[in-house]
Amino acid sequence: MAKVVVLGAGVVGLTTAMLLGQDGYDVLVVERDAAEPGGDHDALWSGWERRGVNQFRLLHYFQPGFRARLERELPAVVDALDAAGAIRHNVMALVPAQLSGGFQDGDEQFEALTARRPVMEAALAQVAASMPNVEVRRGVAVEAVVTGAAAEGGVPHVVGVRTASGEELRADLVVDALGRRSPLASWLEAVGARPPVEEREDCGFVYYGRYFRSSDGNVPAMIAPLLQDYGSVSILTLPADNGTWGVGLIVSARDKAARALKDTDVWHRALAAFPLAAHWAEGQPLDSGVAAMAAIEDLHRDYCPDGSPVATGVVSVGDSWACTNPSLGRGATIGFMHAIALRDAMREGELDAPEKFARSFADATASSAEPWYRATLTYDRGRLAEVDAEVEGRPHAPDPMWDFTRALTSAAGKDGEMLRARLRIAGLLQGTDEVVATPGLFERVIELGAGWRDEPTFGPGREEFLQTLAT
Repeated sequence: MAKVVVLGAGVVGLTTAMLLGQDGYDVLVVERDAAEPGGDHDALWSGWERRGVNQFRLLHYFQPGFRARLERELPAVVDALDAAGAIRHNVMALVPAQLSGGFQDGDEQFEALTARRPVMEAALAQVAASMPNVEVRRGVAVEAVVTGAAAEGGVPHVVGVRTASGEELRADLVVDALGRRSPLASWLEAVGARPPVEEREDCGFVYYGRYFRSSDGNVPAMIAPLLQDYGSVSILTLPADNGTWGVGLIVSARDKAARALKDTDVWHRALAAFPLAAHWAEGQPLDSGVAAMAAIEDLHRDYCPDGSPVATGVVSVGDSWACTNPSLGRGATIGFMHAIALRDAMREGELDAPEKFARSFADATASSAEPWYRATLTYDRGRLAEVDAEVEGRPHAPDPMWDFTRALTSAAGKDGEMLRARLRIAGLLQGTDEVVATPGLFERVIELGAGWRDEPTFGPGREEFLQTLAT
């Protein structure tokens, strides 16, 4: 069976490796960070160093779509997560029956199985280590690709990678899962490949987050959505494993006043001004200060523009291929979808025809992961335009797509079926176009949600928010 080298032992790298290992491929995962995961959830949180992942201890949430695919494709990981204390969280089991109509057949699809990033990654690593066809080597830095005879005129063909120690790791396919800062494009240019077509822009958001722990192993009551939007501020309240949870305040990078949120006292004062989220700070902090994440780029790399691969023998998956603002918690699930698409493309038996395989995987990417990336980017732009208008004190005229998005959010707070429709999109269970095509849904959204602009937000306005920052 063919040999595959996967670059990066993060969530997408490990899921890719396990999917391919199950199909009989000989898979070697190489990871620059040397530290092995070890110990319980506390030891993983405090002691596991992953310097190559700058968001390792920032907020994470793994959507129902991720859990559904784990159960179908990698059930041993589900068992490992349950054993590690990951939380099973189902919005439809928590909302009042007056809204939901009661928990119904099919509502189990909305269950998320989620955890802090170190706990999730350790569970994946544990299962990967038990698979006979998968080997994970940590502390191995890759510095270049190795090429062989071209499979198509003028297009470099990758046959492996070279490590910092000079070792060559040969493979029939190299999979780049190095994340948003992947150097693959520069490595390919160094061997004569033309650069991929890139779309790159600052997503415009800054995150200020903290993690907490309860004394009784429970997480705070959910009395509002996990993502709450209030004028120029969004709030994330994310349950995690072993009685822990994360809280994040998200603002525009252009909002200079909001930079005060990096101060712990200011952060807590600001959160306390939002009554539907304030109780999420009633726990023991797991960190000494506020963790900030800024300068986040929306990035898309097309390695097969117009059906013409820039190189063969190598593919890019997950954030290495495309990444967006993480506030919707979609990155891991989109990456898992992408890994499944790669596995399925390899099942077509075209790996021995490298140029054909490159094109078929590009097609699979376009039909599986690409629509979710584009939808996320559209959401980001709509929300940022709304936020910046609020910061600048000017009216905001949303485009029709954003107007419908807001109307659906409003309708979801009034009708159980509209809530289920919104959760199918939010949980990456069903695409927006498919949901909107449900007979009668569009009309119901307009009926219930058209007045969203005039509805109360149950949070401070811009001036009051600024006062909490300055007090």
